[in-house]
Amino acid sequence: MDEDDLLPISALQHLLFCERQAALIHLEQLWAENTLTVQGRHLHERVDTAPGESRGDVRFARALPLRSLRLGLVGRADLVELHRISADTEAGEPGASLPGIPGVWRPFPVEYKRGRPKPHHADEVQLCAQGLCLEEMLGTPVPAGALFYGQTRRRLDVSFGDDLRRETEEAAARLHRLLASGVTPKPVREPKCDQCSLIDLCLPGAPAHSARRFLDRLLQPANGERDESQEPA
Repeated sequence: MDEDDLLPISALQHLLFCERQAALIHLEQLWAENTLTVQGRHLHERVDTAPGESRGDVRFARALPLRSLRLGLVGRADLVELHRISADTEAGEPGASLPGIPGVWRPFPVEYKRGRPKPHHADEVQLCAQGLCLEEMLGTPVPAGALFYGQTRRRLDVSFGDDLRRETEEAAARLHRLLASGVTPKPVREPKCDQCSLIDLCLPGAPAHSARRFLDRLLQPANGERDESQEPA
């Protein structure tokens, strides 16, 4: 897959929360903030701008660029912990070499979330996609990662088993199909809509429409009115 065809890893989260939300953001280029999105953005900014550091046999890489040509995804990891594999097990345990740094290292991605664990797998799929990107980039298995939730202040370890890997690969393929279709799914009113920052643009209780065309109509002058901004000077 070409570089120009890569889609954001974060779009998997949008897709699994709501296909219409994913299309509004990534097809119609719409976005709006609410309290939840602002809090989440501030959390990621604090994590991304924290200084790099090392602690014993663990090194920390923040805001690490990620890419997978196989899945057609691009993005960055909030944090990747690099755990040094001990010399005793180095020969029998796969790992990655770091430029200019001796030893063999095992990548462990950590994704930061504002709230708390959710009943669906959107967070786990986004994290697993980061792991699959690291595997492709570094040529070494990435068996697990972790989700850190700001509301509970707890870390949830996630194993990248066969089922989660399959779900992640299927979600990436579905995302590409959705955006290639150029069609925004029809709105469906659900309880989760109340948490969505795009609710006033999506209008899930209204008849099916394109949110972009709806906004364009609102911005057009009413019939019979002159749009002075279009008049010659």
